[in-house]
Amino acid sequence: MEREVDGMDVTEESVNEIAGTYAEILRTVQRYVVGNEPLIRMTFIGILTEGAVLLEGVPGTAKTTIAKIMAHLLSSSFKRVQGAVDVQPADILGVRIFSPETGKFVLQKGPVFSNFLLVDEINRLTPKTQSALLEAMSEHQVTIDGETYPLPKPYIVLATQNPYEFEGTFSLVEAQRDRFMFSLPLSYLESDDELEILRRDQAGRLRWTDYEASLTPLMTPEEIAGMIGAVRQVHASEAILRYIADIVAATRTHGDIRLGASARGSLALLRGAKAHAALQGRTYVIPDDVKAVTPAVLGHRLILEREALIGDVTTGEVVREILQIVEVS
Repeated sequence: MEREVDGMDVTEESVNEIAGTYAEILRTVQRYVVGNEPLIRMTFIGILTEGAVLLEGVPGTAKTTIAKIMAHLLSSSFKRVQGAVDVQPADILGVRIFSPETGKFVLQKGPVFSNFLLVDEINRLTPKTQSALLEAMSEHQVTIDGETYPLPKPYIVLATQNPYEFEGTFSLVEAQRDRFMFSLPLSYLESDDELEILRRDQAGRLRWTDYEASLTPLMTPEEIAGMIGAVRQVHASEAILRYIADIVAATRTHGDIRLGASARGSLALLRGAKAHAALQGRTYVIPDDVKAVTPAVLGHRLILEREALIGDVTTGEVVREILQIVEVS
């Protein structure tokens, strides 16, 4: 089966390659990491859609480990920034310093110049430092002292925050949250998975140096770029486009929602659904693809009414209700 979209062909061979690569990544990561399939899947979808991912949950849920493994498998660089109130924008972006040898100012690049940037506890950064990431997340470039520098490809920002801590934190403003294409709530593992971790440690299978030495890159940056291009060409029918538009419109009229999703939410739904379809080996989007990514797209974009919050209504419940109400026309 082959579909032509915007003058380009997307073939079953190309989407099967994407699905096969993801399956191999999942197997490789889970040789070391127990469970966490939603986090692995959403990180890969973030790569395929060139979108940032916000991870909200408790510490110790393998976020850094998974990002490091995937960076290695995708022949990509990895940098980590620990959020703290004294971190300045230059600590993330870099700074231009004078070189006596050349007589010119030279850019000393910060950690933002990497394929995988993990910002741990982003809500511990001050609003000024948080805003330094806006351009990188939206346009994959940074401007330093009036000069614009492109960021490496592929590029993905993973940011974490602990929603249960408030002291010394700065809530992400709505404009910042909207720049994240996806969000994912993280929680502790189930007891069986927790037991499996203990068994692996007992058997000596959690030695990071041994595992890291066994990793072999699965793809080159050029191959990743090809997959990103293939995902863009996955076909979404007019009915799917209308379905996405209706879901987003419903967030703007729902009685429990004070502020609904923006147009970025619509685009994120479309791009995420295309990537999800590719992971299933399909060249076209079906409603289930849209439903699969809707919680990750809308969960962090909706602001509930005060009455809903008092009544312990959650954004997850509201999103599920919207998906039940809105139908494919």
